[in-house]
Amino acid sequence: MNVLLLVLGLAAALALGAAAGYFYCKSRASARQVEARNDAQSIIEDARREAETIASKEEALGERVAELEAREADQVKALEEVSGLTRAEAERRLTESLEVELEDRLGRMVRDRTLEAEEKADAEARRITAATMERLASDITAESTVKAVALPSDDMKGRVIGREGRNIRAFEAATGVDVIIDDTPETVVISCFDPVRREIGRVAMERLVEDGRIHPGRIEQVVSKAKKEIEKEIKAAGRQSLYDAKISGGMHGDLMRLLGALKYRTSYGQNVLSHSVEVANLCGMMAAELGANVKISRRAALLHDVGKAIDHEVEGTHALIGGRFAKKSGESDDVVRAISAHHHEIEMETVEDVLVATADAVSAARPGARRETTETYIERLRSLEDIALAHRGVDKAYAIQAGREIRVMVQPSEVDDRIAAKLAFDISKQIESDLEYPGQIKVTVIRESRVTEVAR
Repeated sequence: MNVLLLVLGLAAALALGAAAGYFYCKSRASARQVEARNDAQSIIEDARREAETIASKEEALGERVAELEAREADQVKALEEVSGLTRAEAERRLTESLEVELEDRLGRMVRDRTLEAEEKADAEARRITAATMERLASDITAESTVKAVALPSDDMKGRVIGREGRNIRAFEAATGVDVIIDDTPETVVISCFDPVRREIGRVAMERLVEDGRIHPGRIEQVVSKAKKEIEKEIKAAGRQSLYDAKISGGMHGDLMRLLGALKYRTSYGQNVLSHSVEVANLCGMMAAELGANVKISRRAALLHDVGKAIDHEVEGTHALIGGRFAKKSGESDDVVRAISAHHHEIEMETVEDVLVATADAVSAARPGARRETTETYIERLRSLEDIALAHRGVDKAYAIQAGREIRVMVQPSEVDDRIAAKLAFDISKQIESDLEYPGQIKVTVIRESRVTEVAR
């Protein structure tokens, strides 16, 4: 019995303890919830107060901005009244001044970069050209465009003329040349636009004078033989030029004949066939230095003046005529384009095109390669100076270095650095369009300011 009572007492004690613990935990949880709600309300109140503060600051800032805008408008209005300019006009003037300043800066930058590139390119070009010219040794040859035949005596003139001029008429009809007999002692001059016919006339006349039998029948026989000999020489000269220029591969017979005919053609006293072979060798060496196509460069360079053999018969410039004939003869498009472009009559597209034109200029500009009459030389120098003097701001102009450079002195008060660069470009373009000249002409514009004071 006592044990039962003890067990019941323990159970009741446990129940009371559990109930007490439950109510204690529940009261602690309620207290925590109240505390959390109070904290949340405090945070919400703080956020609300912060938002109200921000809103008030934004309102104050808006009022400040409006006040500043009003002040700015007042200041702009005051500046417009003081300067006499509207806002739009002031902005336009400021933009213009900035554009001028930027243009000057860009101009200086472009000029500096251009000069740097030109210096590097010029140094490399000089190295290649000098190396090429050192490797090429060629004789300086100048030939006359008029053929003179020496006579043993002045009595031979009468025999050349014949009774009532029948011999000279027969000779001119057979050869297509003009025979000039004047007061020059012991000399007969053969004149003709066609260099081949002129050479045939020279050979035939020398044979007739040497033989002494001069009559219409004999003239026809000698002229016929001379034509066959010259034709053989033309073909031989064409084949020899291919060998001298180191050209591999075949060439159309008509094109080779035109090439050989250049043996009797001159330009400014320079034999055109010798010039073409020299250009081919120059161009091949430069192409090898630059890693370009040597075969195309040599071939195009050798044929670049082939149009001069028929430019008196076909309308057009010799470059375009030569290009058309080369295309007709089966040459490649690269060769045809280089021939047609070597005087810039069509646009250059490849490095080989540029090399052909460069080698042509180098050969033509070599001292002693070409010659011209004194009158033509003086007239060309005068024309160069007149072209430069016709431009505004030019004070003096001097053609120097045999007309291959013109130096232009300008007035510094009228021409600044930017205008000086444009002036040099304009003068060079006018020279290209108005004058005919071998090689190239360098235009140098000099702008110099001098200030002098005297100390007393």
